[in-house]
Amino acid sequence: MTHDVPSPLSRWQVLLMAFATGVAVASNYYAQPLLHTIAGQFGVSFARAGTVVTVAQLSYAAGLILLVPLGDLFERRRLIVVMSLLSAAGLVLSALSHQFVWLLVGTALTGLFSVVAQVLVPFAATLARPEERGQVVGTVMSGLLLGILLARTVAGALSSLGDWRTVYWIAAAALVLTTGMLYRHLPRFHQTAGLGYLQLLRSIGTLFAQEPVFRLRTVLGALSFAMFAIFWTPLAFLLAAEPYGYSDATIGLFGLVGAAGTLAAGVAGRMADRGKAALATTVALVLLAASWLPLGFSTHSLIALVLGVIVLDLAAQLLHVSNQNVVYALRPEARNRLNAGYMTGYFIGGSLGSLVSAQVFDRFGWTGVCVTGAGVALVAMGIWAVSQAKRTL
Repeated sequence: MTHDVPSPLSRWQVLLMAFATGVAVASNYYAQPLLHTIAGQFGVSFARAGTVVTVAQLSYAAGLILLVPLGDLFERRRLIVVMSLLSAAGLVLSALSHQFVWLLVGTALTGLFSVVAQVLVPFAATLARPEERGQVVGTVMSGLLLGILLARTVAGALSSLGDWRTVYWIAAAALVLTTGMLYRHLPRFHQTAGLGYLQLLRSIGTLFAQEPVFRLRTVLGALSFAMFAIFWTPLAFLLAAEPYGYSDATIGLFGLVGAAGTLAAGVAGRMADRGKAALATTVALVLLAASWLPLGFSTHSLIALVLGVIVLDLAAQLLHVSNQNVVYALRPEARNRLNAGYMTGYFIGGSLGSLVSAQVFDRFGWTGVCVTGAGVALVAMGIWAVSQAKRTL
């Protein structure tokens, strides 16, 4: 049952939602370049300071599966506003913390509710005109990717102007202001699946069982994010060693190179609108595999590293947005649950990629990382080839 059906999104509303997803998801990444400072502030080891990142990841994973499906239960704008404000409250708690445990609590609160970004994306898909849906999703996803990539750079800059708490205060203020704009400019929209909360959660498993395309796209998404994590997790080790010897600040700025991936979001969206999502997927998988060739020469060539990063991020984003457009088209009334299931698989792939790459780098160095990434790319290409072959039989 649907209430308060709004007009299609304006260009301004699409850009606002893209900006909001970036601000929301960035909240999970501000701490990463600050861990050294945080360890000194609270008198804890680097390993314990690193648990801030772990807590952020785990709470985000919990939010994906427990909170994102609520978009199929409650009025969408109100849910977005409440989740955004609770995420901002977590940032404030982190800024006020004088004991490490309270920083972890604030981080968990922020991470749990920062999945509002994953409520905004299917909301944008729902409100968009059918002929523009792919382009709208691509634009909003561009904002999300920029939020992930620029959070580290912004955190480093703000910390140098003040201290690590300054980062959290300004991030909280930015999120509150953005929430006010969302409340003012987003339409009311209520679409209920006619299910209780526990039934909604169970229905995600049902959707996986009933929709083979959903399963396929989730597996491809998980493998692509695994490749993304396999590269980015040990990159700091590579850049800090010879022949580069870069400082933490320089390494943080290197993430800006990955911003090129936002270009692929718009391309993927337009291809989806033209019925070419399968072609976009094939191109993305080929590029993902090809990107590991220049990356393999990164120990001696900065040009090869930059080229590999651009191709890897472009391809990963092209595949991700293509996946989402295909998944959202399966069952429009269940977009939040589809997104919850897809993004949970996506996140699991990234987590496993991070875990594996750290171990591989420790034992086999950068060459081992590139071989692992290329191997995952070939597995993804094989799965896609088999699925396409079955369709033509």
